[in-house]
Amino acid sequence: MEFLKMLSASEIFAQAAGFILLFLLLKAFFWKKFLNLLDQRAAKISGALKNIEDAKTEVARIKTDYELKVAEIESYAQGRIREAVVEGQKKNEELHKKALEQSQDIIENAKESVKYELSKVRQELKDEIVDISLKAAETVIREKLTEEDDRKIVEDFIKEIEGTK
Repeated sequence: MEFLKMLSASEIFAQAAGFILLFLLLKAFFWKKFLNLLDQRAAKISGALKNIEDAKTEVARIKTDYELKVAEIESYAQGRIREAVVEGQKKNEELHKKALEQSQDIIENAKESVKYELSKVRQELKDEIVDISLKAAETVIREKLTEEDDRKIVEDFIKEIEGTK
């Protein structure tokens, strides 16, 4: 309160008149410019916020597109992998069948070869038995029969042996 005692009414009036005059001058010359600056600043900030929101929306859209494309690529890759697996299984089955057929052919060829060799060996064995039998009969009998008779006796003997098997 002592401060108010130091001021006189004329000083207070002069201070109030100076303030009002300053206010009116500022309002007349600078207030519109100041308000325009504030409006421009608010518009700039508002535009920047709108740009940020637009950028966020665009980023979200791009991210969604990216995720969709990644999912699509993964789906495509999975499909290709499945196709490759199926193709591999088909090739495996084909190779297995081919190998089985080849092994069957080899077995059949081996059987035919064995049969042929066996019949060949039997024929050779028959011929040897006939020759041995002829020599044995000749030495035992010491009587010479005609070769035709000898063969007939031995062949009958072989037929008899084969019949007992």
